[in-house]
Amino acid sequence: MSFEIFENKSIDEKYYYKKHKSGLDVYVIPKNHGTGYAVFGTKFGSIDNNFRVNGEEMRIPDGIAHFLEHKMFENEDGIDTFKKYAKYGASANAYTSSDITVYLFSATANMTENLEILLDFVSHPYFTKETVDKEQGIIGQEIRMYDDNPNWRLYFNMLRAMYKNHPVNIDTAGTVETIAEITAETLHKTYATFYNLRNMALCVCADITPEEVEKVCDAVLKEAPELNVERIYPDEPKAVNLPEISEKMQVSMPMFAVGIKDPVQLEEGEALAKKSAEMSIILRIIFGKASDFYSRLYSDGTVNSSFSAAFDAHSAFSYTEISGLAKDPDKVYGEILAEIERYKEKGIDEEEFNRAKRALYAASVRVFDSTDDIANSFLAYLFCGCNLFSESSVIASVTLDEVNARLKTAFPKEAFALSKVLPLE
Repeated sequence: MSFEIFENKSIDEKYYYKKHKSGLDVYVIPKNHGTGYAVFGTKFGSIDNNFRVNGEEMRIPDGIAHFLEHKMFENEDGIDTFKKYAKYGASANAYTSSDITVYLFSATANMTENLEILLDFVSHPYFTKETVDKEQGIIGQEIRMYDDNPNWRLYFNMLRAMYKNHPVNIDTAGTVETIAEITAETLHKTYATFYNLRNMALCVCADITPEEVEKVCDAVLKEAPELNVERIYPDEPKAVNLPEISEKMQVSMPMFAVGIKDPVQLEEGEALAKKSAEMSIILRIIFGKASDFYSRLYSDGTVNSSFSAAFDAHSAFSYTEISGLAKDPDKVYGEILAEIERYKEKGIDEEEFNRAKRALYAASVRVFDSTDDIANSFLAYLFCGCNLFSESSVIASVTLDEVNARLKTAFPKEAFALSKVLPLE
């Protein structure tokens, strides 16, 4: 079967897709931008700690997705993966989030050689008791480092305040205690479940042909077995877990993060994409840098340029985050609540809607100027059942009535939580 071509003519962008014989979904986005970029990811993150595999329920230690990401760079031949990349001039990295794990590289040349390294090391795990024990010490130090990071504490305290049961409230790296439970056997079982090629995707954005990518896949990948994985998430109340979490740390100015839990927990595909576009328009209008709210609070010194507001959309959870630095976080929080209520009462008018919609549309198109933005965004959208190449069309389809209807339901009073990090006295 040849590659299928998907094209969005309104933004003059296209990609090629093929289900490889191994079971892997392969996406190629031809771009001659000088630097090529490839991402190889699995739909597996820190929230996936309870699931069924072919009907058998499994529970794995918190932090294992992040732990596994670290371990994948070790090879049985003892040669460091980064040294293999360096030979062909590539810069490599990886990251684990709440719902995905991604391995990546960028390179100005030798794309096929670097792609072979990427597919090879991710598809050949190597775990022993000795290397696992060693990694537990390394990640334990990393966890303690993050515990001392004010931005990290602010963010995860916001999640803990919002979510009572959902595992998104668990630190991505786990805790020193939970990673101590990880064994080589647990890693192999987890790998076999979530690093099955049918649960993964490859996206290559570079000056390369689909056939060249397929040739590397043919050389490296073997057919993956069929696997039925069912993720199990606990029921989550609509109300927040705690209205506020405050912590004192070594900071020069108070930090705040307002979390607003989305009323719908499980949503993906077109419904999620549409909601994300509507929420992004709403937040641009009410709290964007061009808003009356920001101008007023910035002018009187209540907030500074760190202030931001964004909607974080995922298939298993979504939320709004409004954050920044302020001398009086409680005052800012009160102003945020009041501004939302004011807009819910008066609604959004056509002029501000059109202005925000045009700005969001332009931002969605600008993503295609960068190969790394394209590849990373493409994969994140894909694992939520969405399509980056359709985002501009989704934004264009949003109407004023839809945005005002979303505004009335998106901010229930019981869904607000405040996280603060305050200076030590």
